[in-house]
Amino acid sequence: MTKPFRTLDDVDVSGKRVLLRVDLNVPMEQGRVTDTTRLERVAPTIAEIADKAGKAILLAHFGRPKGPDAKDSLKPVAAELSKVLGKPVAFADDCIGDVAQKAVAAMKNGDILCLENTRFHKEEEKNDPAFVAELAKLGDIWINDAFSAAHRAHASTEGLGHKLPAYAGRTMQAELEALNKALEAPTKPVIAIIGGAKVSTKIDLLENLVSKVDALVIGGGMANTFLHAQGVNVGKSLAEKDLAATALRILDKAQAANCAIILPVDATVAFHFAANAPSHAYGLDAIPADGMILDVGPQSVERVHSAIDDAATLVWNGPLGAFELTPFDRGTVVAARHAAARTKAGKLVSVAGGGDTVAALNQAGVAGDFTYVSTAGGAFLEWMEGKPLPGVEVLRAK
Repeated sequence: MTKPFRTLDDVDVSGKRVLLRVDLNVPMEQGRVTDTTRLERVAPTIAEIADKAGKAILLAHFGRPKGPDAKDSLKPVAAELSKVLGKPVAFADDCIGDVAQKAVAAMKNGDILCLENTRFHKEEEKNDPAFVAELAKLGDIWINDAFSAAHRAHASTEGLGHKLPAYAGRTMQAELEALNKALEAPTKPVIAIIGGAKVSTKIDLLENLVSKVDALVIGGGMANTFLHAQGVNVGKSLAEKDLAATALRILDKAQAANCAIILPVDATVAFHFAANAPSHAYGLDAIPADGMILDVGPQSVERVHSAIDDAATLVWNGPLGAFELTPFDRGTVVAARHAAARTKAGKLVSVAGGGDTVAALNQAGVAGDFTYVSTAGGAFLEWMEGKPLPGVEVLRAK
């Protein structure tokens, strides 16, 4: 079988200037990095290039600057990355021009250099050909290790792939292999758990999934929209009532595709949107008019469990309830722990992604037990929607 994209295994980096696109967009407070997860994810690719005597030249964006701005400088991030790697990381105050060229020229084999924020130049997001050419001057090959930015066709995430030999880094490779295992060539039956507040942001996702999975669990505020469309009185719950027709269309499409839709059969209801607000489980026919559904009920949790037990592959995006408030995180946490236990027992391939989902899995203490957890938000969603990602397409073996 031919590999769909080229990786570090297909290139000798020794003595080469390697332009490496990474995700260094880490959370910062008072000039300090508060979470190094993304740095830890890219460390293996950087270390491998350095260990193989390549010159690792890091390209990354940070924040959304409107031009050069000290508060969006990658300098403190490069310093933190140096600690994570246990190797020195040099820094250049620009990503093109004399400053960048001199810094690259001074590198020895095995050195690591971080260039300043690519978004200090507005041409980055425009994928401007002249800017791409300036970046390309600095390297012999281009490696993309930033799946989280792969849904954007920017100069450093896509444009360079047309100018230089292009390869996937190890993080990108792991992400693509995991996603392939989950939806492109999965072990069936496949179940998807899709939650979150709104149907409106996930219409494309739901429509793509019903044709790909055997069962689809819908939770969170989204489920209320579906219940309302089926005539259930959802009280004061969050629901997009104007999307009732869309919800019914998705249900019809699922039926035609032989995809079982699993909606809540009961609900945990409170009268205030607040942590530890008094709450009770209600059947769907008895939801109080002034009540709010804040989590799936105990019978729904059991149904989700048996759906997970029946599956060989699980794809998860979005919490089942208002997981940021206790005790309304219970449905999500219990389901996550159940999926993690099945994964550890070797009975399930589990892939999860998206910001809230990662936070919920961390809260349940099981992020490390899933087969793969994607830290990418937008790129993960667009991939699940079946859309081609520019930063991935450009890596495909021609």
